[in-house]
Amino acid sequence: MVATEETVQTKPETPPVPSYLIYEVLNGQPVYYRGYRDVLAGKLDFNAIMGSSSLQSFLVSFIYGFILNNRDKKRYVPFTNEAGLHLEMNDNLAADIAIYEKGTFELTTKYFNTPPKIVIEVDIKADVSERPGAEMEYIAEKTQRLFDFGVEKVFWVLSKPRRVFVAIPDQDWIFTDWGNDVPIMEGCVLNVKKILEDEGIPY
Repeated sequence: MVATEETVQTKPETPPVPSYLIYEVLNGQPVYYRGYRDVLAGKLDFNAIMGSSSLQSFLVSFIYGFILNNRDKKRYVPFTNEAGLHLEMNDNLAADIAIYEKGTFELTTKYFNTPPKIVIEVDIKADVSERPGAEMEYIAEKTQRLFDFGVEKVFWVLSKPRRVFVAIPDQDWIFTDWGNDVPIMEGCVLNVKKILEDEGIPY
């Protein structure tokens, strides 16, 4: 059959994803909030995917508090609340906890444009379903990009497997149980399981 104007059906264009659903821009590519498709489909309100889970919120809060209390106060300043990192044009990342050395940053109303010394990530708020290898591919790509920016250590606290990734440039990554002691910096050794136990939180 010869195709006519009536028989040819054009595929509808996929509408662009609104910018407010972008969680990060990694290597020039937008990374959306987990659950953004449900927002586009009208199943969820945007605010429903913005917040952290109760477990993630607890872990970020208490890990941050532990570092705040155990750091060298003359040398380090930790930041939380998804600190924005502006790496370069079209590259903006979020850090659950970013630890800076004093004198290496400036407080402004914009994202940080200098690298923290250490970044700690707790679980993944980004939608990574379209990435090959999903979570691990995203973790590896974001970690390497942070290294390229100048970050010296990256830690990933993953609640589902109860594990911690320890990544340092040019070294093998360590994947360890979160009940083991993990040195963050001088005089600051993190044990996630102990934090939960000390607070009487069963998980």
